[in-house]
Amino acid sequence: MIMATVPTQIRIDEELKKQAMELFGQLGIDLSSATNMFLRQCVLRGGLPFNVELPKYKPEVIEAMEEAKKISRDPDTKKYNSFSEALKDMEL
Repeated sequence: MIMATVPTQIRIDEELKKQAMELFGQLGIDLSSATNMFLRQCVLRGGLPFNVELPKYKPEVIEAMEEAKKISRDPDTKKYNSFSEALKDMEL
């Protein structure tokens, strides 16, 4: 059975959309399919298919985690094979 579809427009943060599309691409689906899956799960469950909660971390901790994530993805960041190697590099 073929279901009729309707064009729908939503606003999404540009970086979030890029990250989501990369993830969905790895899963073999597109943004439209992922959105339909999400909406079907909402209807089946009678609500959101996950818990909506405030983070348990302080804003400073979340900011530090985001900074660490960016640094870890930066190809110019020096990498170490061990913690002791990093400590040696910090010695004056």
